[in-house]
Amino acid sequence: MLLEDFNAAGREEAAAALRPCLDIGRWIEEIVDSRPFDSTESLFGTAGRAAEPFTDAEVEAALAHHPRIGERAAGNSTEARLSQSEQAGLGIPDPAVAAAIAAGNKSYEEKFGQVFLIRAAGRSREEILAALNARLAHTPEEERVVIGQQLREIAVLRIEGLIGA
Repeated sequence: MLLEDFNAAGREEAAAALRPCLDIGRWIEEIVDSRPFDSTESLFGTAGRAAEPFTDAEVEAALAHHPRIGERAAGNSTEARLSQSEQAGLGIPDPAVAAAIAAGNKSYEEKFGQVFLIRAAGRSREEILAALNARLAHTPEEERVVIGQQLREIAVLRIEGLIGA
């Protein structure tokens, strides 16, 4: 979809375009209500700030759509295809790193009660494992901030892939 098409789209159509990027209603509404955008950079900036901060319920609902890091999203929805693409760059897993990520995922879920979320695009498995281990030292309050940041980074990357100038 081109930016001018997004700007001109009806409210429901514009919202539907954003939903696979991040399915948080307040976030979608703020972006849709901010149209028209004069540039994609303006759109991306708004997406990076919209609905700040996310509520715990919004984060929980958004995380329900994300597979564990190192696992492929199932299905053929736009969101699943985006997730598969984002994790595709992780390459063929080193068995030891894959096992460490799986163990880290389990520890993270036990500590925080949700899946570990990180923008995987552009990161190696080793970088992701290092980030996972570092984030296990966070308090729940610290991690809540990081999760919000990661959700936004992923959403902006997805918008960049879906809406062009």
